Amino acid sequence: MTKTAVVALGGNALTRVGQSGTYDEMLANAAAMASAVNDVIEAGWRAVIVHGNGPQVGNLALQQEATTIVPAQPLALLNAMTQGLLGSLIARAIDQLRGPGTAAALITHVTVDPADPAFGSPSKPIGPFFQPAEAQRLAGTRGWVVQPDSGRGYRRVVASPEPTRVVEIDALRALVDAGHLVIAAGGGGIPMLDAGSRGTHVDAVIDKDRAAGLIARLLGAQALLLVTAVDRVMLDYGQPTQSELGTITAGEAARHLAAGQFPPGSCLPGFGAPRQVAGEPRHGGAGKHQQSDEADLRPARKSNSAEKPGVNHPGVQLQPVIKNQDERHRVAQDHAHGESG
Repeated sequence: MTKTAVVALGGNALTRVGQSGTYDEMLANAAAMASAVNDVIEAGWRAVIVHGNGPQVGNLALQQEATTIVPAQPLALLNAMTQGLLGSLIARAIDQLRGPGTAAALITHVTVDPADPAFGSPSKPIGPFFQPAEAQRLAGTRGWVVQPDSGRGYRRVVASPEPTRVVEIDALRALVDAGHLVIAAGGGGIPMLDAGSRGTHVDAVIDKDRAAGLIARLLGAQALLLVTAVDRVMLDYGQPTQSELGTITAGEAARHLAAGQFPPGSCLPGFGAPRQVAGEPRHGGAGKHQQSDEADLRPARKSNSAEKPGVNHPGVQLQPVIKNQDERHRVAQDHAHGESG
């Protein structure tokens, strides 16, 4: 039976540090991503791609607010726009390697709990970086919440609640079973309030690692892979005591989380997603693990093994994160400690 890997690609890997997000930049980055994912497929795996959209949805929001000639659209619909934009780029890049029609980009909605505490504590960075004075001006004139991010300036932050359900999961499963590479839950999914068939859009940006973890669990995937643009996850990031993490147990990961090593808006969802796949409680519950369960935060090595689909390409690192609760785990942070896609 062919195994399935869910691959989470960061929005920051599609618009990299120092780039403004031009078409040519995103096209080249999508090609690098496609090459990496193609190695997973060549190793005998089916693949589902979940991509972030932090830089892109923030840039799109700026474009929306730059004119009064046409009405600005709500953040939920900007998420939908980025699903089409980035889904098209990634699908075409995959098809160039594997033939037309191989990849299918699926418009995907996810439900969220209206009582999720994330709505009262925005933490998801979106858009470009600003100097402190400009960030405060925008916060005052546009009603934004802004926070420092990864020591490179200030960014707008928005609510990022937990996804509770994937509306199109049956369609996603059918496409995977038909042999397609599926691009789903772009930007973490288009968020809707969990209100049955009458769910309404809500302004938020879902973290793509959490969405990927939920999809992996619902599909019964054998591997979850997170993309990182850095070599190591760091403890005490940016401090004199900064140190690298290698292989750690699930219990050690839980202790680092409890100690606040990975704050909201950074690689926190990257640690939570594997625990979500294993069926552990959300909202910070440590759950139960055998002591032998481990997370490997070392750089992935290119492999043609159907058992270990980790691969490396320039600027792209894919690592196995989790198979199931009884097997070894691997975790990679999405970007440097403070940067999320």
